[in-house]
Amino acid sequence: MKGFKYLALAATMTGALALAACGSSDANSKDDKASGNKTTLNGDVAVDGSSTVYPIMEAVSEEYMLEQPDVKVSVGFSGSGGGFKKLIAGDIDMSNASRPIKEEEKQQLKEKGIEYTEFEVAYDGLSVIVNKDNTWVDSLTVAELKKLWVNDGKKKLWSDIRPEWPKEEVKFYSPGTDSGTYDYFNEVILEEQPMVESATLSEDDNVLVQGVSGDKNAIGYFGFAYYEENKDKLKIVPIDGGNGAVEPTHETIKDGTYTPLSRPLFVYANNKSVKDKEQVRDYLKFTLENAGDMAEEVGYVRSPDAKYEEDMKEFEAIK
Repeated sequence: MKGFKYLALAATMTGALALAACGSSDANSKDDKASGNKTTLNGDVAVDGSSTVYPIMEAVSEEYMLEQPDVKVSVGFSGSGGGFKKLIAGDIDMSNASRPIKEEEKQQLKEKGIEYTEFEVAYDGLSVIVNKDNTWVDSLTVAELKKLWVNDGKKKLWSDIRPEWPKEEVKFYSPGTDSGTYDYFNEVILEEQPMVESATLSEDDNVLVQGVSGDKNAIGYFGFAYYEENKDKLKIVPIDGGNGAVEPTHETIKDGTYTPLSRPLFVYANNKSVKDKEQVRDYLKFTLENAGDMAEEVGYVRSPDAKYEEDMKEFEAIK
């Protein structure tokens, strides 16, 4: 990617010629396809939502602000639900989500007159993790995961799941209720039944990492990138979705064999922001052009090229 210093140098060298030819310095601020120069933008871009998608968007934003240092991009991680709330309130330009938008959220956006567009930016394998010193859990079936995490009014012991496991109380760490990861786990594993009341909930996945890594009897789950970043502190649990235990890896997430915990990741853009704010439009275009590479860089799996091509068509349709 070209740095801003190259743009400044090119503008200096061609400034006199542009003034003579056009009678205005305005030409220097417009895209020059022949020379590859890019418009210098300013202003703010507000992004919030999924903590799972956060590492991708943080990486995208860092790269983007190298190209556009006068644009301030803020990326929060209040959870998928929290991001949608802010999108509905008109507080942000883009909302990250680790689950598709819900019908009630669609309705609330409609009532506010807010049009939006969904973009798929990557794939994730929701990862179940235990403490490094846990020597007994080598895999879990989906049924065992459900038995562990569904509230039955009793304390859960490891021996409740398999008799040969220790008679020690299980300590649970889960993303918070505003998290799309929580929603996905709730739908696919818990099947909408209540989670154990003793679970520690947090929208900050680093809190979950610290909790599980600090307790021999702990179990938790979050996005694959957070496991990749902390694999020296945690033990990954292969999951048996019916065809044998499979560990989440780039390959098993991409080919769909890590089931049922593989899922797409999304960005939802406020169409009005994209139309009215040049910096938002430029940032979104940059995101779609680089999301696959950034996803791989931070530990996720890029979507198929056809999906990014579809995203770009959706982007062009907004304009």
